[in-house]
Amino acid sequence: MLISICKSKIHRATVTDCDLDYIGSITIDSELIKLANLQAWEKVQVADISNGERFETYVIEGEAGSGVITLNGAAARKVARGDLIIIIAYALMDKAEAAGFEPAIVHVDKNNRPTKN
Repeated sequence: MLISICKSKIHRATVTDCDLDYIGSITIDSELIKLANLQAWEKVQVADISNGERFETYVIEGEAGSGVITLNGAAARKVARGDLIIIIAYALMDKAEAAGFEPAIVHVDKNNRPTKN
């Protein structure tokens, strides 16, 4: 049996922009993508701390070091610039693999720069 385990999380990121005219996805600073063990086109869940919305989309890479967190397309209607969000990716694992697994969790400051937490 496989179970769904939190694989990656970017915690309390600040939405820097919303772009309704883009096809879709969430643009994330590529440095944060690497730290969180994410990859382009990977499905993620977004939980908006500011308004309670939860939805799924996929990752696209933003400029390294920019701190960009932009919701694009339909997802842009679910958030507002300045909202705090949690970006979560899951992996399917058997129970033995999951027992020793540690997710990549990245805490960020108000400018979406990684902190030591």
